[in-house]
Amino acid sequence: QVQLVESGGGLVQAGGSLRLSCAASGRTFSSYAKGWFRQAPGKEREFVAGISWNGDNTYYADSVKGRFTISRDNAKNTVYLQMNSLKPEDTAVYYCAADRNGLGYTRRENAWDYWGQGTQVTVSS
Repeated sequence: QVQLVESGGGLVQAGGSLRLSCAASGRTFSSYAKGWFRQAPGKEREFVAGISWNGDNTYYADSVKGRFTISRDNAKNTVYLQMNSLKPEDTAVYYCAADRNGLGYTRRENAWDYWGQGTQVTVSS
């Protein structure tokens, strides 16, 4: 059974940092792109960041560029999202995803093949 399991969410004050992790099991995702999406209350799920299968290319939403960093460790089958300078508007459920395409830049939800269950990030002002 393929699973993506996120961890690292929580409550943090504005200006603080969190590091999300997403561990995969059930298969190897070394050839898959990995990405992070988020969904705030009352809003649609949106692309946050993506990384190519080999880690050479990364992509970010304009709203997080310069504050968030996506990385991956294929040996551990894990992708990370380092979030710095957090703002209240970053509050959302964060989901990791995997795309067999391998490139990591697509923002379309239906292009991603596997999803985690999500982890809550709450940023207080």
